[in-house]
Amino acid sequence: MSQSFDRPAPDNAPKTGPFQRLYRWTLTLAESRHASYALAGIAFAESSFFPIPPDVILIPMSLAKPQRALFYALICTIASVLGGILGYAIGAWLYDTIGQWLIHMNGLDNKAEMLRGCYQTWGWVIILVKGITPIPFKLVTIVSGSMGYSLPLFILLAAITRGARFFLLAVVLNRWGEQIRALLDRYFAVFMVLLIAIIISGFWLVAHFGSSGGSCTV
Repeated sequence: MSQSFDRPAPDNAPKTGPFQRLYRWTLTLAESRHASYALAGIAFAESSFFPIPPDVILIPMSLAKPQRALFYALICTIASVLGGILGYAIGAWLYDTIGQWLIHMNGLDNKAEMLRGCYQTWGWVIILVKGITPIPFKLVTIVSGSMGYSLPLFILLAAITRGARFFLLAVVLNRWGEQIRALLDRYFAVFMVLLIAIIISGFWLVAHFGSSGGSCTV
């Protein structure tokens, strides 16, 4: 006579939680023929007006195809710089209307004014440092345009800092993609919580420290 026992589900059992469904969906999207266009679109928009960073697609795309991670980083870099040029144009020609509205919508009013006061001396440092951090890059692009910062130098610095960010991530995913994907299979919910926390903290740090005074903190 056989006995019945409650056994834990095996590691390869289907996962049906909301975060796991999102994870499977992002991997499916990453493997579609439209993924590169979606990646470029988000990277472009994030540099001028969109709040979500391209990492949310770059990471699953690179995990789905680790051998193409560096190519995806190149797409992100080019699209981000082009989007930065759009942000620069908004700052140069539409700062008093669209530029200030975008900055206000992201709660970055005080930080923008502080950066404007620092650009004459520290503009190149600001672009390089802010472009590689979670701090919204659109703030840098719009302020650069509003201050009339050298456009060729802005493009060069944006390419350096955004390329450093995306290619560093791509190298990690290319080298350890299989191991990282195995971890995400188990802990994708934790990853999503951390990613959301990083995005929110970037906006919070900008708003918090931007309102503390007029010193040039880069």
